[in-house]
Amino acid sequence: MNKPVIKNELPLNFEELKKAANRTSNWRERLEAVEELGQWKHEETVKLLTRIMENDTVYKVQETAFQKLKAFGEGVRLPAQKKGDLIKGATKALVRIKKSLPKGHTFEEFKEKLQKMRSDIYDTYEGEKGADFDQWLENTWASL
Repeated sequence: MNKPVIKNELPLNFEELKKAANRTSNWRERLEAVEELGQWKHEETVKLLTRIMENDTVYKVQETAFQKLKAFGEGVRLPAQKKGDLIKGATKALVRIKKSLPKGHTFEEFKEKLQKMRSDIYDTYEGEKGADFDQWLENTWASL
């Protein structure tokens, strides 16, 4: 497999990549931005990738930023995976959404309302849980 070519300059679409990297309700867009930023070793991209590695709510995005920084030769350490609420107050928000629905509502209705009202929570946990997301969300809903 060929080693990716890393350019020592700022990409022309840096501002767009920066916006995508900061989009809290779309972890896939953040991951794509990190992948692209990882091809450009520049002071600004290193700063942005470092912030993402340290603070992103989805561990897969953090890990990818870490790998890109390592490929740049940066002396970085991968942060530990967060335990508990990935977003501050997520559990309270889930309880509020469940209480706002009529008694006897379905899991699908809960899931739909969560996606509409708190796309940041929905997206973060979907990115973190992957294929186990629906099962996790249904178990969480049942236990609230």
